[in-house]
Amino acid sequence: RLMIQMYNDVSFRISKIVTQSYSTSFSIAVSFLNQENRDAIYSIYGFVRFADEIVDTFYDFEKERLLSEFEDAYYRALKDGISLNPVLHSFQITVKKYEIPDELIQSFLSSMKVDLVKKGSYTKPEIDQYIYGSAEAVGLMCLCVFAKGDKELYEELKYPAMKLGSAFQKVNFLRDLKNDINDLDRNYFPDLEISNFNQETKNRIIKDIDSDFKASLSGIKKLPGNAKLPVLIAYYYYQCLLKKISNTKAEKLITTRISVHGFSKFVLFNKAYLAVKLRLI
Repeated sequence: RLMIQMYNDVSFRISKIVTQSYSTSFSIAVSFLNQENRDAIYSIYGFVRFADEIVDTFYDFEKERLLSEFEDAYYRALKDGISLNPVLHSFQITVKKYEIPDELIQSFLSSMKVDLVKKGSYTKPEIDQYIYGSAEAVGLMCLCVFAKGDKELYEELKYPAMKLGSAFQKVNFLRDLKNDINDLDRNYFPDLEISNFNQETKNRIIKDIDSDFKASLSGIKKLPGNAKLPVLIAYYYYQCLLKKISNTKAEKLITTRISVHGFSKFVLFNKAYLAVKLRLI
């Protein structure tokens, strides 16, 4: 018992390292959770990050085979209760503990598989399905952790959680426009001709994202315990990123990647802390 607990602890620590290595901002937000929730969210991030890395960065390897093996290894871990891949081991513990529905995991993996084969533009139904799997389903995995088995709370917060995931993903699409178009040959905005991408089109996309953010805020307000602060930090971070994108000319978005720098992060972290502390949210 003691030795398997040590392996469990090591596995969660490795998922934490993955999170810290790939996303400083997200790992800082997660650090405000209690230990139990923190480990669970790290394990979710580790799982989705590794899958995403397979499809987006492993150019010199057989991506389809690697993703298939990754999926198979996860389901073996879920069945056996153990994996020698520490990220998969910690994730399967979290899936069982918080009863994360397999539909969410399959939806996420389906979106990753789309990225392996899909090139060019998406239709509206295609991108809606893609966003559900790649972002909304991941948000719902996290909501399973925050709700801790409270089905009523989960159902109440499900819609705003999906809207928040949608907003985050669409901001990512705008931020990564240069890389997606030039390096990956992907256009995640339906009916958008990049050659005609202008200020009016950009503003229309931003208006759509703003509506998602507004729909998500009611859910953040109702999050239990210490889950509210880290989610609010992420909310403010992405809103800050969207504001920078909004203030950037459309033609520049295709040639550069917008980011939020250190001092701005510090300001929004404190903004979120005070909003929760003073019960403004």
